[in-house]
Amino acid sequence: MEVNQEISEIYSRNELYWGKEAQKLLFSKKVLIAGLGGVGAYAAEALARSGVGNLVLLDFDKVTLSNINRQLLALHKDIGRYKTELMKERIEQINPHIHVEIITDFYTESIKDKLFSTNPDFIIDAIDILMAKCDIIENSIKRNIPIISSIGAGNRIDPEQLCIKDLSEIKTHKCPFIKNVAYRLRNRGITEGITIVTSTEKPQNLEKREHEEVVTTNDGRKIDIKKFTPASTPFVSPVAGYMMASYVVREFLKEFYS
Repeated sequence: MEVNQEISEIYSRNELYWGKEAQKLLFSKKVLIAGLGGVGAYAAEALARSGVGNLVLLDFDKVTLSNINRQLLALHKDIGRYKTELMKERIEQINPHIHVEIITDFYTESIKDKLFSTNPDFIIDAIDILMAKCDIIENSIKRNIPIISSIGAGNRIDPEQLCIKDLSEIKTHKCPFIKNVAYRLRNRGITEGITIVTSTEKPQNLEKREHEEVVTTNDGRKIDIKKFTPASTPFVSPVAGYMMASYVVREFLKEFYS
């Protein structure tokens, strides 16, 4: 089977909705997915099944037992493996003609240039580290790269309360994490123009459990990570990931619906 024919058959059901020219456009696009946990891996998979032809995957983490309740890549047989490698293998099983670049590293200033030099057409931010999230958002704005960010999928159970909004439209006092993101972005001069997937549901966490670990970056730096572990159900994060992927595809295909 010829490559073009194979790709066409893989995405034939997509084409029934948005047409062959739209599908060709999607295959020329590149999306950076930062974070492959409960949200990001589902977004990456949906983009692959949509036919986005170039994906850049950033994550430093390995699969653990605590990921199994909600993360696409978390299976017992893959405990201890890097999420970037697992996601690349999975995408290649979906469509071996998609170009996948992986960056298995913790986001710091030292990899910023490497990350943005991949020249993505869109960024999906599914990172749960506060400073990294804010830095990626700020640098996407500086480079005029559209971005959608996941803020507020943890500590929830009801996916029906997820929504896509501008950060400026959210009542930040209802969620400490959103409040912290908005505060830090405001200090960087960013108050609007950031599309986010968030939830109107009141967050719940029965126990404040602090998580602490030391991450070694590829250049040998040791980063101390300290944060409160969010409660995470199997329902909300996957839907948030699918919503982000849908938003990106719809943005790419705007010209077909004008």
